[in-house]
Amino acid sequence: MKEHLELLTTESRNEQSMKIDTAGPTEILRIMNEEDQKVALAVKEVLPEIEAAVKFVFESFQRGGRLIYMGAGTSGRLGVLDAVECPPTFSTGTEMVQGLIAGGAGAFLKAVEGAEDSPELGVEDLKQIGLTNDDTVIGIAASGRTPYVIGALKYARSIGAKTVALSCNKDAAISKEADQSIEVIVGPEVLTGSTRLKAGTAHKMVLNMISTSSMILLGKAYENLMVDVHVSNEKLKERAIGIIQKITGVSYETALEALETSGLQAKTAIVMIKTGKTKEEAEKLLADANGYVRTAIEDVEK
Repeated sequence: MKEHLELLTTESRNEQSMKIDTAGPTEILRIMNEEDQKVALAVKEVLPEIEAAVKFVFESFQRGGRLIYMGAGTSGRLGVLDAVECPPTFSTGTEMVQGLIAGGAGAFLKAVEGAEDSPELGVEDLKQIGLTNDDTVIGIAASGRTPYVIGALKYARSIGAKTVALSCNKDAAISKEADQSIEVIVGPEVLTGSTRLKAGTAHKMVLNMISTSSMILLGKAYENLMVDVHVSNEKLKERAIGIIQKITGVSYETALEALETSGLQAKTAIVMIKTGKTKEEAEKLLADANGYVRTAIEDVEK
């Protein structure tokens, strides 16, 4: 990867921040805020590409496959962040959505120099988790040229896994190695080359969209409520009770009793209350409806 960095959009200089070193706090913040407002509009431009990625991921989940994020530095950390939020939000297993970062888990807290320059390391990391053709791999690189990600995407495609390349440069090198590219062109950074800024924000937004959309399609939401929330602490228990109340209109005490009777499964508790069924009957209704709360309730109403 010997192309000149200065030719990349992510490495070019931003005309709006050329004198930021002489600015006071108010002016610095104004410049940053104005630049950040461009991010959502840039993401809007690639919604069709994001939709294609969501379809890959949803189909992988339907086959029992996984979503694997891969990246180095900030890009890798964003993938890990999105992955670790899925279990508490959607009650997924820890294997269902995974984030791999060049240099291993320790690189999340401390940079591992040189790890991103090895395409072989990307291949090895995917082999370590037993990648299959049921999985979807999303390679993340703001520059679009990270060897670790390129190696991973090439290997993933070679075994038939679906692949997505997420970058912030046109005609990115990683785009050529993926079934679907998502190139979010946010323009030059306020601090030249600091892609943890607009590029990082854009990638966080896209990853949120991909994982959340896929989970909604899987039935992890009812209306706009997180009905598959994992009740692992008091805060999440209170959230689950509130969700049950909003959907069913019952009292706090009734919602609490149903949640505890259901084994802390908000979906089951909702179906129990809405249909008047027992825990076992509600579980069967949900199983027959492939986990979709609305379908389970409507099947009884019919």
